[in-house]
Amino acid sequence: MTALPVLLVVHDQGSAGPLRILSSARGLCRVVFLCEAREPSVAAELGQIAGHAEVVDIGGLGEEEVCRIAAGLGAAGVVTFSEHRLRLTAAVAARCGLRFHTPELVDVLTDKFRQRQALSGVQDTGCVLVRHPDDCAEAFARVGTPAVLKPRHGAGSVDTCLVGSVAECRDRLAEFGDRARRDFVLEEYLRGDPALADSGWGDYVSVESLVVDGEPRTVAVTGKPPLVPPFRETGHVLPAPLAADLAADVVELEQRALRALGIRHGVTHTEVKLTADGPRIIEVNGRLGGFIAEIVQRRTGHDLVASALRLALGLPVTPPRPLLPGGEAGGEAGRVAFQYLLFPPAGPVSPGPPSLLDSLADLPGVDLVDVSVPDDLHDDWRAGTLGALGVIYGTTGDHIQLAGLLRKLQTRMEIHWYGSPAAPAVRSGAA
Repeated sequence: MTALPVLLVVHDQGSAGPLRILSSARGLCRVVFLCEAREPSVAAELGQIAGHAEVVDIGGLGEEEVCRIAAGLGAAGVVTFSEHRLRLTAAVAARCGLRFHTPELVDVLTDKFRQRQALSGVQDTGCVLVRHPDDCAEAFARVGTPAVLKPRHGAGSVDTCLVGSVAECRDRLAEFGDRARRDFVLEEYLRGDPALADSGWGDYVSVESLVVDGEPRTVAVTGKPPLVPPFRETGHVLPAPLAADLAADVVELEQRALRALGIRHGVTHTEVKLTADGPRIIEVNGRLGGFIAEIVQRRTGHDLVASALRLALGLPVTPPRPLLPGGEAGGEAGRVAFQYLLFPPAGPVSPGPPSLLDSLADLPGVDLVDVSVPDDLHDDWRAGTLGALGVIYGTTGDHIQLAGLLRKLQTRMEIHWYGSPAAPAVRSGAA
């Protein structure tokens, strides 16, 4: 029997956990996880696969030492599903002669300032480095008001907000600086198309693609419910509730961006704003998006995690028929899959009993409620999507049914938080 090839997975919190990765790797490769095994969140995940996979603890090791260890493992490929491990994965790939983004490309993919520069031939978006509160006045003069303040390196909308004045920018920068000394960027605010304001859907989408030998192959255009302020993502909708011609424009823009950045292979997750002047790139991510593999597989049957593993090993990948608005995929035209993230409301609340949360599963269209309200409940918008209390998964017959279901979910959650649906509504509008 021929031995399976070794695949290194540089693991950390990200878009695929160890159990999911091992499931997708069955019969394909032998996975070796390189990770800080004693880090609490990683240790909890590894507990699910104890004794079923090889784990190399890289805690406390420098990049050079990790690369030396990796070079001795005889790997045929390397991949990561974590934004925070893209740099290390690129270094391992370069040292071992394996397929992955180059270190130079990763610098662009993970640096919001450099990425805007690299995309200047695709679209011009004002973006200025802000390292100190004294930089705010000049940055606003160049970008305009309002603007978006965000970390230069980061994911999940952590410490990301809209600022409307120089004074507010200075205050936020001073507040965010309490975590670590980091660079921030002040970006031009991409205003959503006012025509979408009353649609009940978010004014942005994401495009999921497989890139093979530099050629982007679209898997899906993913719609979104409205953001929770300031910029927290509340879920995913497949297929997106878009007109077919607008979806085509979104894909065309995304593919131009991927080619401009020079992405050669791998899975990408590109966020696109829907403005009155047409689609605009928010950012390009050089890895699988969070929660995306689950909803794509549930709606189309395609395993994006397995595709990422195959691409890393240099094996052929057959993309699914693209799941685009107005098209069909997975043999079930019209069916809409969704994930809906729940966030705690601002201000004091008196949560009801857990049975109220359990009752969400009784709503037609809800398949699974994975939500837990902690004892020390508080709304920390700075944590971005990491502040979500959990996810509701389900499927409806069409977008109209889903819109109605989301309204019912919000009403149930108002009762849970406040005891009455007439209390302040759960925030759902875009900032």
